[in-house]
Amino acid sequence: MRSLLPLLLVAGLSAADAPKPASAAPKLPAIPAAAIAKKKELLFEDNFEGAEADKRWVKVVPTFAVTQGVLKGTQTRDKTIPAADGKPEIRAHAAVHGLEVPTKDSIVECKVRFDGATMIDVEFDDRKFTGCHYGHICRAQLRFNPKDKTFSAVIIDEKDGNMRNDIHAMKNDPAKKAEVAKLLVGRQATFPVKGDLAEGKWLAVVVETVGDEMRMTVDGQPVAYLKSSGIAHATKSRLEFGVAGKDGCLDDLKVWNAESAK
Repeated sequence: MRSLLPLLLVAGLSAADAPKPASAAPKLPAIPAAAIAKKKELLFEDNFEGAEADKRWVKVVPTFAVTQGVLKGTQTRDKTIPAADGKPEIRAHAAVHGLEVPTKDSIVECKVRFDGATMIDVEFDDRKFTGCHYGHICRAQLRFNPKDKTFSAVIIDEKDGNMRNDIHAMKNDPAKKAEVAKLLVGRQATFPVKGDLAEGKWLAVVVETVGDEMRMTVDGQPVAYLKSSGIAHATKSRLEFGVAGKDGCLDDLKVWNAESAK
C-alpha cells in the first residue's frame, strides 16, 4: 500500500494526522481443551418425569411448564408494554425458571432443544448481593440465529460487567457509550459454534464454573470460555434457566458441586 506521508507533508500535516486503521475485533480467549472442573457431590437432578415439580423450582418470568417429560420455556413477555393508566412499564424479557441450589463452583449438565427459541441459557445469581442489578452474577448462553441457522456460545461476567450497578446505570446514557464499552472489555466472550447443531435436535450442554473461570461444551465439544473476576463470586445462591423466543426445552438436568480439575 502506498504511503500517505508525502501527501500529508505537502498539505502541511503531520504523520499523526493520518487516518487510523479500523481497530481489530477483540481477540477471543483460548478455550481449554480439557475440563476445568471435576465433580464432587450431586446437588440436584430432574428428568421431569415425576408427577410433581421439585419444590426447589421457582417461577421467575413466565412461562415454563413441564410437558411430555421435559421442561418447556416460552417467552411470553416478547414486547415492551409502555406505562399507561397508572400501570408501570412491562419490559420484554426472556422466560426464566429458577432453582434454589446454592453453589460456589459447579458443573451443570443438561440437554436442550431449540423449538423456535433464539437463546437458552444457564445463569447464576445472588439476590442478596446488592452490588449489581438484581444480583446477576454470570451466565452461559447458547444462541441460535434463525436467519442463517447458525449457533453461537456466549459467556458473560455480569457482576463486574454489564449488570454492575454503575455500568448498568450508565447504559441508559448515550453519551457514555464509549466509556461503558471500555469498562466491559474482557467481561464477555462470544464464540461461533460449529458442528452438527440444529433446531429440533437435543444438544448436550455442560457448564463448568470454578474460581473465576467458566467453560461451556456442547455435545462434548468445547465451545466457550471466559476468565473474569465476577465469576468467582462465592455465594451463587440461585441457578436460573432462560429461554428467549418460542420454544426452548430442557431435560435430564444435573447439578454437581465441583472443584478445580487442575
